[in-house]
Amino acid sequence: MSLPYFERLPKEFFENEACFIFVNKGEFSIRSSTNYLDFREGQGVLAKCLNYFFETNENQRQVDEGVEVIGVLLYPSIVEELFDFELSAYSYIVDYNLKQVQIDALLNNFRDSVHLLLDHPELADEAMIKTKLREFVLLISKSQGAPSHYDFLAAMFKPDFVALRDVIQNNLFSSCSLEELAALCHMSLSTFKRRFKEAFKETPKKYIAGKKANKAAEMLKSNNHRISEIAYECGFETLSSFNRTFKASFGISPSDYRVNQNA
Repeated sequence: MSLPYFERLPKEFFENEACFIFVNKGEFSIRSSTNYLDFREGQGVLAKCLNYFFETNENQRQVDEGVEVIGVLLYPSIVEELFDFELSAYSYIVDYNLKQVQIDALLNNFRDSVHLLLDHPELADEAMIKTKLREFVLLISKSQGAPSHYDFLAAMFKPDFVALRDVIQNNLFSSCSLEELAALCHMSLSTFKRRFKEAFKETPKKYIAGKKANKAAEMLKSNNHRISEIAYECGFETLSSFNRTFKASFGISPSDYRVNQNA
């Protein structure tokens, strides 16, 4: 897949779909319920079946014209057929949902062979694709130190769902919308709002705005950052939205607040 640069793209949950992504070109980050990881050329993404977002910042968008990746998708029915086993027979687990992987020589050779198939699709019949999937599973399971490729595959289909409070604390100062935060929690928006109020005793909009404004107020006490930088650091999409939220919390604009603090 090749695509021009973007700010945020969703990778929506598909039940029982795990994947590995080779980064061929460009840079991006991935935001999940508890992780925010950076990726660049020569690295790979190992991901269980969960919701997450691909994101880029201004510096990443200056690296190249866009992003190019190769994805390997894994499904239970396919891997059980390929290796003639049952996932339910293995209890191995790993303590991550997303992981950054350095592409070693063996994985790099595998990627080159896939490039060849993409350039010559007439070679990519069903038998060849099955052979390449088996090869990939054997390579990646060894690189991750799993007891066996059966254990590795079983672990990939056991996502670690985390508490709503943990998702919020790990993404509090992002620019994620309520809909996007709900997706990271694997909830509908209405369920997310109800569960949020139960956990924090406030609506998500009021709670998050207050936390962002408080962080901004602390940063404004020094002159180390421009106001626009503070707005970005605290997760506001625009300077106007930052000014509006800050004034609603403190009664004055961010610039006036800074002057008063440094008077």
